Amino acid sequence: MSMKRDFSNELSPEIREKAKKNLVYVGIFSIIMMFAGFTSAYIVSMGDSFWLKYPMPTAFWVSTLVIVLSSLFLELGIRAVKKGNQTMLKIFVSLTLLSGLGFVYFQVKGYKQLTAFGAHAVNNHIIVTEGRYGDYYEIKMNGSFLEINGNDYLLNGKKLTEIQMTELQKFTAQFLDLNPKKSFVVENYGRKFVLYLKSQPLGLIDGKLSTPDGKEIQYVDQMRLHDLAVNVRDGRGDFFVKGNIGKDFQIYFKGKELDYKNRELHYEGRRLSKYLQIKAMETADTATSYLYIITFIHLMHIAVTLLYMSRLTISSFSGKFNAEENLSLRLGAIFWHFLGLLWIYLLLFLLFIH
Repeated sequence: MSMKRDFSNELSPEIREKAKKNLVYVGIFSIIMMFAGFTSAYIVSMGDSFWLKYPMPTAFWVSTLVIVLSSLFLELGIRAVKKGNQTMLKIFVSLTLLSGLGFVYFQVKGYKQLTAFGAHAVNNHIIVTEGRYGDYYEIKMNGSFLEINGNDYLLNGKKLTEIQMTELQKFTAQFLDLNPKKSFVVENYGRKFVLYLKSQPLGLIDGKLSTPDGKEIQYVDQMRLHDLAVNVRDGRGDFFVKGNIGKDFQIYFKGKELDYKNRELHYEGRRLSKYLQIKAMETADTATSYLYIITFIHLMHIAVTLLYMSRLTISSFSGKFNAEENLSLRLGAIFWHFLGLLWIYLLLFLLFIH
């Protein structure tokens, strides 16, 4: 009869601990290489592209404080178990788990702040192209044409008041419901608001928008009006992100900040060529896509590690850890501290590069 020997049980505790630590270090090294690739690709992608930069959401900073506290709690928990203090071990390991969940919460909140700012993960551009005011449609409000300066709608050279902007949004909301089988039915038209399509005023025939020669506007023009209505609803003028260029966000080209004058971008004091103006309008917001990818992949590592932290929390309440037996707790701490340091690095990278 053949017999198999389990050599793993014959290994000394020191060797088993070293072997398990090496596995953790290998995992850490692979993650470092992955994020090094992402951050390098980020820098390379900037190259000659148009690049959008803006401050990190406040929730990301709060999540940084939370993850630092979680590492502190876990370290205090390890010290407690080494001293045989089971009560403090349970408290600190539980606080570590709760802090980890808090990190996830504030990260998600940060994503919500980004989307509210107009920085979306996919299908986004730096400059508005679809439904851009003035390309096809213009609006007369109280007898004067509205104008655009960045993301501001102007009337007689002054930014619309909150009440005026609400009135404009209410008027254009009639064009949000796009249906290829039926035309827009427009109400309250002509008194305060008049639409111009390609410099021609539109009238109403049976409640439907029509050109001066009495023809109902085509579906493609309805689509363009719908896109304009979406931009007005979201407070967009020429840029997808909200706020003022140069103050709330910046656009860079070849590493230098661009200026914005008369609805055109300027590079080193000169207006960009027509080709580059078009290229800027067609350029996707790659910077924001990278931000979401980098931070979300890190968040996924946190989420998976939290499952392991949950097991450690259960084990601490089950009395499985003591001054001599706490290897899994220490290994978890190594990886958790690494994820915390990794987040700080990513945040600083995005802060100074993004």
